[in-house]
Amino acid sequence: MKGKTLEEYKHIIASCKDLFEKKTKDYGTAWRILRLSSMTDQIFIKAQRIRSIQEKGTQKVDDDINGEFIGIINYCLIAMIQMELSDEDEMEIPFEKLEPLFDKNASETLDLLANKNHDYGEAWRDMRVSSITDIILMKLLRVKQIEDNEGKTIVSEGLRANYQDMLNYSVFALILSGFVK
Repeated sequence: MKGKTLEEYKHIIASCKDLFEKKTKDYGTAWRILRLSSMTDQIFIKAQRIRSIQEKGTQKVDDDINGEFIGIINYCLIAMIQMELSDEDEMEIPFEKLEPLFDKNASETLDLLANKNHDYGEAWRDMRVSSITDIILMKLLRVKQIEDNEGKTIVSEGLRANYQDMLNYSVFALILSGFVK
């Protein structure tokens, strides 16, 4: 993987982590109440809003598209963290205990990005952000189907791999949108 992509990824994840930390301090871990399917739907809402704004060319709520991609990244990381936790784990978890889980999942997702980038030769750099949005929506529909099948797949990747892909595509969208200068 090119060093530039690695640095861009790290910059974006650092921004996401900073927001995650601040929101954890503001709201606690209220997200612990959500089932995985509810997190998937939250990501779907964000991706659908992005597509709607891209198609209409205007928006009426000030939150920008980049903020929605950051939200997708954080919800994907939260979903992966939630998958590692059990109902027996406490509902309220301080950021200091969540930080290693956030970092581990972000690092493992970066490793996946590096491996795919090697094989695909950074083809994503020639994609349109609108196509990336569509791919994220497609992956969300796949995740919903896997959830409806109680997590069982025959030959397909599981939930975690799809969350990782949506996270990485959101990073790509932010890079292509000029979020990283």
